[in-house]
Amino acid sequence: MKRILILSTALTGLAFAAQASDLTVMSWGGAYGAAQTEAFVKPFTAATGKPAVMVDSDNPAPAIKAMVEAGNVTVDVASVEYADAIRLCDEGVLEPIDAAALPAGADGTPAADDFLAGAVTECGVSTDIWANVFAYDTTKFPEGPTTVADFFDLEKFPGKRGLRKGAKAVLELALMGDGVPAAEVYSVLGTPEGVDRAFAKLDTIKSEVVWWEAGAQAPQLLADGEVAMTTAYNGRIFAAAQNEGKPFQIVWDGQIYENEMFVVPKGAPNLADAMEFVQFATSTEGLRASAQQISYGPARKSSMKEELIFKDGKTVMAPHLPTAPENLANALETSSEFWVDHDAELNERFQAWLSQ
Repeated sequence: MKRILILSTALTGLAFAAQASDLTVMSWGGAYGAAQTEAFVKPFTAATGKPAVMVDSDNPAPAIKAMVEAGNVTVDVASVEYADAIRLCDEGVLEPIDAAALPAGADGTPAADDFLAGAVTECGVSTDIWANVFAYDTTKFPEGPTTVADFFDLEKFPGKRGLRKGAKAVLELALMGDGVPAAEVYSVLGTPEGVDRAFAKLDTIKSEVVWWEAGAQAPQLLADGEVAMTTAYNGRIFAAAQNEGKPFQIVWDGQIYENEMFVVPKGAPNLADAMEFVQFATSTEGLRASAQQISYGPARKSSMKEELIFKDGKTVMAPHLPTAPENLANALETSSEFWVDHDAELNERFQAWLSQ
């Protein structure tokens, strides 16, 4: 019997050597990995009899690309950001996924009609809808902040700021913090003047920034008091507040949301089992179970037909999801097309700016 492994880049060497024939899925770990274990991995094991374990990876996309380019693919399924799923597919790094093979919704709705727009692409299927938000410790700021502009206001809200170390979602945040409406962000960022404007806004807090790279770092920085507020994946903040009782508050104004995608690397050693796992995990039941574990919205309409309740049995999840109507008042949907076209140049500019 083949085993199903979800592995981090830190552990791949030992694990692959020990279980070279295992089906391997790479994910992000932390609260997200724990949620996927409960929603996808354990139920998959129970349904198929195929054992599964989970460990984490800071970012599966670069790892699977390197494997494909080296002709040594040891991962079967990976969880990647939407823009990476599009870009890697265009580059021939991913296997196509047959949308017609995805299961119908639990209510019988065909998958093509059940998934939200954009949630199924040529090489990827959405696992959830998540958001980059910012959050603060309510014991330090009982009266706020309340807007994206407040993140950049060091006078009114003094203290260090946590930011993800990269251009994506940071440049958009900077423009919204500078007063650019969400609907205009990408038209502005698509110009040299807009890029300059974003970096000029970042200059106003650069001396106070603590950079994070792994999702688990952001809530930890906040908990340790190393930052007064930080950008973060919304589910990580929700988990820290709900599971650990941390006094954290999300500010939804200026949230940047997108689909997370399951993909299958080109040349996956266990291709059939990989497709089976993707189909199982992205079913109505799989996506619903995930949203009951962590506050990321399901990408199937059928998964939302019944009220979603957190695993504590009492917390209604709807107000905590990026897709809640009240959380979308000034929200930005990530443009995968923009980042596929501009990722390399903007990250090069970002690294140069960091070193200045």
